[in-house]
Amino acid sequence: MAGAGKIRRIGMASVQSHKNQPDPNVPHPLVPLIFEESVPGRRGIDLAPREFGSRPAADLIGPQLCRDSLPGMPEVSEPQVLRHFLRLSQLNFAQALQFYPLGSCTMKYNPVLNDECAGLPGFAALHPHTPAHLAQGALELIAELERALMEISGMDAVSLHPAAGAQGELSGLLIIRAWHQQRGHPRHKVIIPDTAHGTNPASSALAGFDVIVARSGKKGLLEAAEIRRLMSDDVAALMVTNPSTLGIFETEIREIADVLHEHGAMLYLDGANFNALLGVAKPGDMGADVVQFNLHKTFSTPHGGGGPGAGPIGVKQHLEPFLPLPRVAKGPQGWYLDTNRPHSIGKLRSFYGNFGMLVRAYAYILALGADGLEQVSRRAILAANYVRERLREHYPSATDEPVMHECVLTHELEKKGVTTLDIAKRLLDFGIHPPTIYFPLVVHGALMIEPTETESRQHLDEFVAAMEQIHAEALEDPQLLKDAPHTLALKRIDEAMAARHPILRWQPKK
Repeated sequence: MAGAGKIRRIGMASVQSHKNQPDPNVPHPLVPLIFEESVPGRRGIDLAPREFGSRPAADLIGPQLCRDSLPGMPEVSEPQVLRHFLRLSQLNFAQALQFYPLGSCTMKYNPVLNDECAGLPGFAALHPHTPAHLAQGALELIAELERALMEISGMDAVSLHPAAGAQGELSGLLIIRAWHQQRGHPRHKVIIPDTAHGTNPASSALAGFDVIVARSGKKGLLEAAEIRRLMSDDVAALMVTNPSTLGIFETEIREIADVLHEHGAMLYLDGANFNALLGVAKPGDMGADVVQFNLHKTFSTPHGGGGPGAGPIGVKQHLEPFLPLPRVAKGPQGWYLDTNRPHSIGKLRSFYGNFGMLVRAYAYILALGADGLEQVSRRAILAANYVRERLREHYPSATDEPVMHECVLTHELEKKGVTTLDIAKRLLDFGIHPPTIYFPLVVHGALMIEPTETESRQHLDEFVAAMEQIHAEALEDPQLLKDAPHTLALKRIDEAMAARHPILRWQPKK
């Protein structure tokens, strides 16, 4: 199966031999730099004459802030601008274009209907400073989404204020810290499993806590005995993801919660893997005091690439007074934003969350309903187990435990000189975004695969076929993988160097 002639892209047309690849130091022939498209005097806009009586910009903002030209900027037409950036976008991998099994990120399909709802004029054109009496619909939507998340999670109160999952983590930890401080016994330590997301220790440090690492047991599970061993009067909370980053359910979670509560500590449940729990299990029933949701994962709002996100938090009743400001409340005159909350941890950001993301998540929940949400998790679990079993012969599972929404696989190709990174790079030639690699850190050479419920069996079979072909290629022609990718605009680059010293302008070789 190996060799130049066998390269193909799953679900796409055949591509050329990997021996005929562009020079990585030369821009892709189809996408020149926008500056190379520039022609002096070419314009992309047609400025209409000023209306009679209007004032020049120089009179409004002062001549010192105005300039007649933009030196160094490309001079291009509107079609050139459109085509240039559209071509650039087509060089990217995206969930809307390819299978995107990025473990723990839950890269599921984002329904277009959600975007249409968020684009309704009453939502999209709503100014953040709109008075409450003119924004009753928006405030009611916020309250209803909070209520829905409370029901789904088994928590007593929810705030939609945090703008991302990591900010939700920070919010929950600040609430836990404030609760201990109010009781007159500040605590300084947080327990985090060795399988945790990297944001967990980072959020703990930002909240002023020291981190204690809990070791997983032989089965990859967190054990109550280990938590009991680490407990002290200075432990504020345990921060744990369930299902864990190994994709398995923490079976001792209730006992672990009891150990924490016996010592006056809290259970913070990271909701990054909540896609496995919808309609099946509730963090509140597991003993969680705090949980954060990632709307961009579980509830199908877009992954922002640094843009708008949403990381709501849910808490039990004893922590409700500490939720961030403001809180949506209802009084005799209707819905309003309540800022009179003396125990609150305060504001986390301007205004109230990223409203467009909240609309999308609410539309998703309404469209699916209780039965549909349960099917989301059951189908995600089925897909992950299907992939694991299909690939078991060549890529053994990191655990013998039943997996939930994702599976962590390993391989034995290093004796052929092939690394996990090589496998990931080769997948790009098949039009498939690689899974998460080398994580969790407790698994050597890990491939963390999360197919999600929105992928069909056909696409899962295509992914399995690609992985099987890559395994065969590694045995027959390891260099083929070492040189991958072969079909993209650029071949393999030094990623660390690219992050630290990006080349932003092309210079032809002398």
